[in-house]
Amino acid sequence: MVEMKTAIGLMSGTSMDGIDIALLRTDGRDRVERGAALGIAYEAKFHDRLKQALQDAKPVRQRDERPGALADVERELTLRHAEAVRSFLNKNNLQPADIDVIGFHGQTVLHRPDEALTVQLGDGALLARETGVAVVHDMRASDMVHGGQGAPLIPVYHAALAAGLPAELRSGRPVVFVNIGGISNLTFVGTDGQIVAYDSGPGNTLIDQWVEAHAGIPV
Repeated sequence: MVEMKTAIGLMSGTSMDGIDIALLRTDGRDRVERGAALGIAYEAKFHDRLKQALQDAKPVRQRDERPGALADVERELTLRHAEAVRSFLNKNNLQPADIDVIGFHGQTVLHRPDEALTVQLGDGALLARETGVAVVHDMRASDMVHGGQGAPLIPVYHAALAAGLPAELRSGRPVVFVNIGGISNLTFVGTDGQIVAYDSGPGNTLIDQWVEAHAGIPV
């Protein structure tokens, strides 16, 4: 039996509204035990800085380029994630030693899969030093190296969820997951475990933009 690991996942999505934190235990394949979760909102000022980072990133041609204010925003973003982890651990009576790994997505500021270029702000080494926990990051770039488009990344989790469904629900049938984030995506898990997944179009991002434009409410 593959050893179960305890992981914290961190996500700052295309809505740029805050940090989502989730705890889970998994064997990295098909066993998933979900734990506590927490959301920490960004204040409007930092939300605006992230929006400006999208503009600053437009001339980037290499993943490690940080023109404009990108380097400063990356550091602040990482430190905010570190503080979020500390708050989460404290809230759930956990210590860094209780966590095997942190999955750090960072903030996407540029994604051009046709050019094999994707940029997520987030300093994995800094986060590891600040939290005292091993960090895995740059997942989208790694996916591109292995022939993917860097998105979506959620299908492997969907496959693990499908494997854990009660027999009466699965019953030899394929499963489809619809994930509506800033960008929506679909995951098809066949009866033989085959995974077919792709981004399907805008999700919450258009709603967010409409609400901000017409109601003046940053989201």
